[in-house]
Amino acid sequence: MIKFVNVSKRYPETGDVLRNVSFHLRRGEIAFLTGHSGAGKSTLLRLIAVMERCSRGQIILDGEDVGLAKENQLPYIRRKMGFIYQDYKLLSDRTVFDNVALPLVIAGYGHHEISRRVRAALDKVSLTGKEKKYPLALSGGEQQRVGIARAVVNKPPIIIADEPTGNLDPELSAEIMFLFGQFQQVGVTVLIASHDISLITQLNRRVLKLDHGQMVSS
Repeated sequence: MIKFVNVSKRYPETGDVLRNVSFHLRRGEIAFLTGHSGAGKSTLLRLIAVMERCSRGQIILDGEDVGLAKENQLPYIRRKMGFIYQDYKLLSDRTVFDNVALPLVIAGYGHHEISRRVRAALDKVSLTGKEKKYPLALSGGEQQRVGIARAVVNKPPIIIADEPTGNLDPELSAEIMFLFGQFQQVGVTVLIASHDISLITQLNRRVLKLDHGQMVSS
């Protein structure tokens, strides 16, 4: 589902940020991405999201070599992924419904299908009845669940979560991780970037560890 083969990323001003990184996440697998600040985690996530191209190597997403993709194909590749952020990135002037619906609106779905999918996604994250509320009226845990609903509303095969529990207490973090486990059960591949070593240890999942741009554990 996500495969890196000897991937390197070089920036002119800093040199190689990633060096010969290789790993393979299969369909329905959950893994944590960890490492010190500056290890290359954010760069690796941007490469998966095709926000940047690798300098060397091969990246395969859902069977497709993204290095061969043309620029006009990239939006369609990105639609195979749902993104979850530490700071939620919700639109404060839009309702919960509108925030979750945004990926479907961009993809051109009709009103009836948008309504059906948004309500199903909100039900999955236990936010039924919150459709008309605005983000600032919600708790931090609820806002994160809105972000998760938005990430899964178009049923992507891949979910990328960047420090999704960084602003949450341990109990809420456990709830979020339980949701990720539910997505795994229906075949979604989940990669979670996290500094929370205690949480990672408790969940006993596969860990991809970066150290100065190199994969030292997978």
